[in-house]
Amino acid sequence: MIGIRQRLRGTMLALGVLALSACSATYQNHGYIPPEEDLQQLVVGVDTRATVDDVIGPPSTSGVLEQGDYYYVRSRIREYGMYRPEVVERQVLAISFDSTDTIANIERFGLEDGVVVPLSRRVTESSVVDNNFLRQLLSNIGNIDPGDIFN
Repeated sequence: MIGIRQRLRGTMLALGVLALSACSATYQNHGYIPPEEDLQQLVVGVDTRATVDDVIGPPSTSGVLEQGDYYYVRSRIREYGMYRPEVVERQVLAISFDSTDTIANIERFGLEDGVVVPLSRRVTESSVVDNNFLRQLLSNIGNIDPGDIFN
């Protein structure tokens, strides 16, 4: 009888430890910010867009214009159990250029500077809404023009 109680107690203890470890936070890192040592090599008013590309590399995000500014973004997101993921750190490095492609300014922004700016991608919505394959197939039956078949 004592052996069964000890096994049951050991099993319950193991399940308790497993349940507690499942509730630990996990972190995801996204993006890239160049190290400060590399940024020290860039001189505002002297270096150009080509120099930035050589020293720290082109960014994954740039301004909307053809020759827009450079934006390097790094985010750290914490996921904890069933709760919504939370951005705990976000840094944005903005390098702006003047009309001659010379560096005009280098700025660094973080969460402490203001509100979290949600990063999102614009995706063109599909014209197929709430239609499965069978519904799409059957809806085209009445759209067949016999003249197109014989020509």
